[in-house]
Amino acid sequence: MLIQDLQVILKVAEFRSITAAANSLDMRVATASAAVKRVETHLGVELFIRTTRQLRLSPAGERYLPHCQQAVQLLDNAQQNVRDDSDVLQGEIRIALSSDLGRNVVIPWIDEFLISNPDVSVRSNISDSNIDFYRDSVDMALRYGSPTDASTYGFKICDIPRVVCAAPEYLKKQGKPQHPHELKNHNALLYQLREVVQDEWTFTQQQDTIKTKLVGNRSSNDGDLVRRWCVSGQGIAIKSCLDMADDLLNERVTPLLLDYQATPTELWLICPSRQSITPTVRRLRDLFRDKVAGLKTQLVNKGIIANG
Repeated sequence: MLIQDLQVILKVAEFRSITAAANSLDMRVATASAAVKRVETHLGVELFIRTTRQLRLSPAGERYLPHCQQAVQLLDNAQQNVRDDSDVLQGEIRIALSSDLGRNVVIPWIDEFLISNPDVSVRSNISDSNIDFYRDSVDMALRYGSPTDASTYGFKICDIPRVVCAAPEYLKKQGKPQHPHELKNHNALLYQLREVVQDEWTFTQQQDTIKTKLVGNRSSNDGDLVRRWCVSGQGIAIKSCLDMADDLLNERVTPLLLDYQATPTELWLICPSRQSITPTVRRLRDLFRDKVAGLKTQLVNKGIIANG
């Protein structure tokens, strides 16, 4: 009986399915099934009651599971302590990234990280869709917005201002809006999140809140495509200052409505549990914080975003 067998037992108990447990652990179903049989043979009892439609814990399984959890947790903690004492980073980074932030901002940072840590590899999941840590086989996700799942564990990287911007050629033809309500006269490039098109933009100025309903001939659930439309002069977009940082700093797009603050967001590095926080995760957290702070400083120095 192997320690990995106990991890399989816990996953089968969690999902009530050997197939789902195997998918979660990124292994073949036959391998997971063999692990369950090894543990049951070693104990001399059946841990699960199997029917044609479902699988559930047997009375013996219900008694055994808490001890199994404690044993795995103890070994995980011991392994974590050993890793924390080592300066050498190794293993695979399985990270989920949103489309725009991932492709244009974070992947170059990870490339630098891999050069400095040759025993580390990366497997990236690039998508704006919601991440399921078990279904998508990722260890961490860098995402806008604070975590909503209480079972996850996260590090806040930074508060992220959002900017309204457009390409100079678009503004030359259509003019530059001076007030959020004037955006109604422009072509909005709209982002779609979970089937909802974000066509109402909210701004604050001192104590006033201003909401503007927009229309446009382009919308997408891919943030990078919205950015590309904006850079190519197709209309006006509202985006994270990180997503647009290179375009803003190199004046491929122009920031608009600087006297009004668009609703900001937050950037978080999220992991499925506290036990999944490895030295590599912590080092990446620190890297992301340093890189984001550097970009924000450049944007502040050019007057694109406010300091703070």
